[in-house]
Amino acid sequence: MVNLKAKPYYLSDEDIRWVNETIAGMTAEEKVGQLFFQLCAGMDENYLRELMEKYHLGGCRYNNMPAAAVQMQNRILQKYAKVPVIIACNTETGGNGCCSDGTFIASGIKIGATGNRQYAHDLGRMSNEEAASIGCNMAFAPVCDIHYNWENTEVVARAFGTDADQVAEMSKAYLEGAHTIPGYACAAKHFPGNGQDFRDAHLSNNVNYFGEEEWMATYGKVYKTLIDADLDAIMGGHIMMPAYMRQVKPGITDDEMLPATLCPEIMTGLLRDKLGFNGMVVTDASHMVGMTNRMTRKEMLPASINAGCDMFLFFNDPEEDFNTMLDAYKTGVISEERMVEALSRILGLKAHMGLNKMAGKEIVPAAAPVLGKDEYKAASAAISRDAVTLVKYKDEGVLPMTPEKYKRVMIVPVKGAAGPMDFLMKMAMGAAGAAKSPAEDLRDRLIEKGFDAFIYVSPLEKIKEQLARGEKPSLNLYFAGKNAIEDFKSEQDLVITLFDVANGRPSFGMSKGGGEIPWYVFELPVVGVSVNAPTMLADAPQLRTYINAYDAKPSTMEALVEGLIKGPEAFRGKDPIDSFCGLFDTRL
Repeated sequence: MVNLKAKPYYLSDEDIRWVNETIAGMTAEEKVGQLFFQLCAGMDENYLRELMEKYHLGGCRYNNMPAAAVQMQNRILQKYAKVPVIIACNTETGGNGCCSDGTFIASGIKIGATGNRQYAHDLGRMSNEEAASIGCNMAFAPVCDIHYNWENTEVVARAFGTDADQVAEMSKAYLEGAHTIPGYACAAKHFPGNGQDFRDAHLSNNVNYFGEEEWMATYGKVYKTLIDADLDAIMGGHIMMPAYMRQVKPGITDDEMLPATLCPEIMTGLLRDKLGFNGMVVTDASHMVGMTNRMTRKEMLPASINAGCDMFLFFNDPEEDFNTMLDAYKTGVISEERMVEALSRILGLKAHMGLNKMAGKEIVPAAAPVLGKDEYKAASAAISRDAVTLVKYKDEGVLPMTPEKYKRVMIVPVKGAAGPMDFLMKMAMGAAGAAKSPAEDLRDRLIEKGFDAFIYVSPLEKIKEQLARGEKPSLNLYFAGKNAIEDFKSEQDLVITLFDVANGRPSFGMSKGGGEIPWYVFELPVVGVSVNAPTMLADAPQLRTYINAYDAKPSTMEALVEGLIKGPEAFRGKDPIDSFCGLFDTRL
């Protein structure tokens, strides 16, 4: 039996009676529906009505649209919900995680670089004030993963850093900020902790390699800190724990290893029994390969509930998934005891949020969305000023940059290989949809400061232009198009290698003397800058000056240029991870 008087619920006898009576009055279909958290695929009222009246959803997550549209969608959802619905959003970096016109505040790693706990509190409060104004009531945040592996492509800039104590403190501050909003809840993610494997659970397996002692001292510390601070919910990650499982289940075979979301020893034994978490647990997205590649979907749905997850994130096909879960309940694969336990946590959380006492029309605010307050923009700008980090500075004297020292500045844009998550990661880090590219923005800012700044054009781009004009390209541009060193040096006084890589590794277009790879660091001054993923030194270790800006928002670019012109002391950020990537040669 779930103790609904204990944390994080703190329910009154009246609220507990509502939970119990609501469960007792539910049909089997209504009970099963509460287990599902669905991503809404449109605003059509008939579609949304069917979701609520046919599938009786317990939770929904926003679809990325302008605030007014999301607010209207949320109002329709609550209108047809017999039991008020939890509406979640991904406010990891700001209100841009609840609607397309929300305010970007900062990524986790950017706040980690400031070392300022107040900024994490601001992120939690400001992001979710915008979300609450359009009818959302839960954040799928904070991200409390730990950035251990520089090759990890899923965490990247989402985590607050590498130090478990800092991640715990920043995550707690985010939670406290969100909790200043009445009736607002948080689901911290991704338990038992991402950041060690180089693989992305959306696309492959993901593994947390720590045994129990190491895990308790790191990820366990983070989650225990949040649990003690009244964390409402946890999102389970599709992450295997082989070392831990061999300790708690001696004799387990490799083939028996399961991701946490399907593993009772992790979701119940570790999270509930050892850490004492009493709140609600929702799975991460159920289309992710880290979950789907261990069993059939028919087996997977009830297995997640039996492992200890209370809610299942996203239908594949609504009819099929709903009936699969319903059949599992009716045939006893999901026991009545387990169903009531899960429903008690789901409805207990809703009562804790006050949803049981609100009429449908009151749940979603009637007023226009509250977006883009001056306070929010000021906080974002302050974080930018305090975050930009001078990671490596071997060529002392290169900075400050002045037009007198370096009149001609060549900006060399370097992008990553575009993958399926590339745009989404850029959006999460605030680099998507900008009117100018980061290179264009930097160029224009430097020109305003008196530099003759220009953007390097790759020979590959010239070949593409020839093809577009119907001309036969000159492959000599690629295979033998090298200039004399003195000619190269005479064309610019300083080079800025500008990495715009959302996740993964940079993709250098030229390998035979082109400008993308900074082979010329001993020929003329070169400054490396990353405006997204912070681990570019691994692929450009020869850079002797390297800066992490973390994103390419206007306030960040302003802080970057200020640092370049004023000199090393103007860079206030401290590296929150190992931007040298654990490699000795990146420090040379």
